[in-house]
Amino acid sequence: MRRTPAIAVATLTVATLSMAACGRDSGGSGSSSSETAKSVGSGKASGAITVWAMGAEGEKLPALAKDFEAANPGVKVNVTAIPWDSAHDKFTTAITANTTPDAAMVGTTWMGEFAGQGALDPTPPLIDKSQFFEGAQKTTEVNGTSYGVPWYVETRLVYYRTDLAKKAGITTAPTDWEGLKAMAKAMQTKAGAKWGIGLQAGGTGSWQSVMPFAWSDGADLTKGGGKAYNFDSPQMLEAVKYYQSYFTDGISDKAAPATPTTEPDFASGKVPMFISGPWEMSAVEKVGGAGFKNKYDVMQIPAKTKSSSFVGGSDLVVFKKAKNRDTAWKFVQWLSDPKVQVKWYQSSTDLPSVKSAWDDPALSADQKLAKFGKQLETAQAPPSFATWEQVVTSFDTQMEKVTKQGADPAAALKAVQQQAESIGTGQ
Repeated sequence: MRRTPAIAVATLTVATLSMAACGRDSGGSGSSSSETAKSVGSGKASGAITVWAMGAEGEKLPALAKDFEAANPGVKVNVTAIPWDSAHDKFTTAITANTTPDAAMVGTTWMGEFAGQGALDPTPPLIDKSQFFEGAQKTTEVNGTSYGVPWYVETRLVYYRTDLAKKAGITTAPTDWEGLKAMAKAMQTKAGAKWGIGLQAGGTGSWQSVMPFAWSDGADLTKGGGKAYNFDSPQMLEAVKYYQSYFTDGISDKAAPATPTTEPDFASGKVPMFISGPWEMSAVEKVGGAGFKNKYDVMQIPAKTKSSSFVGGSDLVVFKKAKNRDTAWKFVQWLSDPKVQVKWYQSSTDLPSVKSAWDDPALSADQKLAKFGKQLETAQAPPSFATWEQVVTSFDTQMEKVTKQGADPAAALKAVQQQAESIGTGQ
């Protein structure tokens, strides 16, 4: 869900469609309204807890957990590493069989589904919710109740070649839509780039590229007090028209390969701009070679009314069937400590969800990384509807028609909205 978002989204979509085929697209029989959180006992943590985590996080967490055990003698944190591609099914099976772990790392787009099944324990008063980035905190909220905490976050910025921008006569990064498009065009006409900016031409996960522009125009993906989908708003239409114009004007490649060639194209100057997350910094510098870090920079998503972007990452939850609930929540609270978040970043490169952790020199000293932290202040997440992954598949399909075939954006969004209303929110 972080370094390979398209692959992760594809995996989630398959899992969700499988769930829908089994008759679960209308939501579970669990929580559907605001729940009251229970307090956690005072004193040190005690006993053993089981924790599930996916991918690299599952592999690295045991080492960090030893610090928690050292601070709480007698506590044992048993971490099970789970592959991303089997995680969703493992969770749903465990929920059905009442064999869930005490705590777990959960993908942000799964929160609505699992909370809807009544599987998650509401976040207790022990946790200070105000310490997290607002957009990240909202990923834990379902029907007015917070379930868990945002563990780590990521967001997307515009990468651009500063040397080629200078050649194109641009020395200051643009802050609005018009400026970004003019810069991308100048990269072609004045700096010799084949394409001005690399944008995903629809397909799986393309919503993550389109939505930052929509949010930067004030779009809201929900309506009716947050109880229904809202894909065909004027702001969404304006954003999709703007996004489409890059392809119709020949600034972006509508025939870009399905397998991204981002790093080599960026290093060669063929595609001197693209939108992605912080993991691409080390990737482009590796391909670009010595000194390449001085040939590029990142900028916030240019605004129509404000600058916003996509916030992703993973949350930490405690299950209602936890055998050791108090210690599970104390472990989650400990993982949310700013100092622990910084140490975790240094081990995993996962960006802290706690705002104050970004004041640490480990993050603030890197000027490019600091810009990601700034964007996180306004970054947003999709709604926590249980059917999001299923509905967004329709959006991705329609965006491919818009970018590659020149389909009418208004008709495309209407089709997405009709599909969304047919599927429902699952709540």
